[in-house]
Amino acid sequence: MADPETDLTVAVTGPTGTFGAGLLPLLQADDRVRRVVGIARRPFDPAEYGWTKMEYRRADVRDPAAMRTALAGADVVVHLAFLVTGNAPRHTARAINVDGTLTVFRAAAEAGARRFVHASSVAAYGWHADNPERISEDWPVRPAARLFYAREKAELEHLLEAEAATAPGLALYLLRPPVVLGPHAAGAKDLLPGPLAPLGRRLFGRPRRLPLPLPVLVPELPLQFVHEEDVGRALQLCVVGAGPPAAYNIAGDGVLTTVDVARELGALPVPLPAAPAQLAARAVSRLPFLPPVAEWVEAVSRPAIMDTSRAKELLGWRPRWTGLEALRATLR
Repeated sequence: MADPETDLTVAVTGPTGTFGAGLLPLLQADDRVRRVVGIARRPFDPAEYGWTKMEYRRADVRDPAAMRTALAGADVVVHLAFLVTGNAPRHTARAINVDGTLTVFRAAAEAGARRFVHASSVAAYGWHADNPERISEDWPVRPAARLFYAREKAELEHLLEAEAATAPGLALYLLRPPVVLGPHAAGAKDLLPGPLAPLGRRLFGRPRRLPLPLPVLVPELPLQFVHEEDVGRALQLCVVGAGPPAAYNIAGDGVLTTVDVARELGALPVPLPAAPAQLAARAVSRLPFLPPVAEWVEAVSRPAIMDTSRAKELLGWRPRWTGLEALRATLR
């Protein structure tokens, strides 16, 4: 593990989301960080969150001039702004997710920043039949067949690596978490978007255990979760340069299944083999004219379980929450 730097000015895009909830309290308490710049399109008051180190700068990631101004003086840029659920039109999502990320990276390079930390995803690996049982960072990221979010995450990693090759002074860090849970897990609540969003918020916002366990048929699909605080710690280690620039898988220890999730929700799960559900998901994902919301079905078609050894060995990162503990914290 490298010697971390000190007296840093850290700029964070999308600071009020789930990832920011894990990272910003750590930056606030970190003596190595002198100043934090919070960048968002909509105004917010850092004092309401207790972030006394932060100053707010209003900017849209799609606006190169605004981003150059917002990132002036930053030593490290943490890019957390990303659309997940697919409720926005495709061209809007791509303009923010892909073009916006490249705009932020280029502005960071022009500002003379030393590190760029990008929140990628396990989805960047795609759900391919030849993916290994445990995916390490040596395995290539490849666009998924249909899911826009996964396609854009994989494409972005390749684009950012190409950009980094032309900006040798700006070190690139990529973090690949699975589903992020915790008290601020907006992504978990919105994982069922569109007309199903109220159900997702009901389950993950203020869930109530069923008064009597109901038998539920559940395909036994493996899952990894990570707590927002553990994501924040991994981001913090990248911010201070605790390890070399690289891609890092991060996930809570332990692999759960959908049966475990159903049980924690108070149901009485009746396990079913995973194969039929995966086959059905692959068939549905190939249907023409599938709306973006429905594209998430592709994530069921093949397990994506990551090996997190690199983050533990090179970053010195250790999750404090197991996947099961992260789930229970969210349900509480």
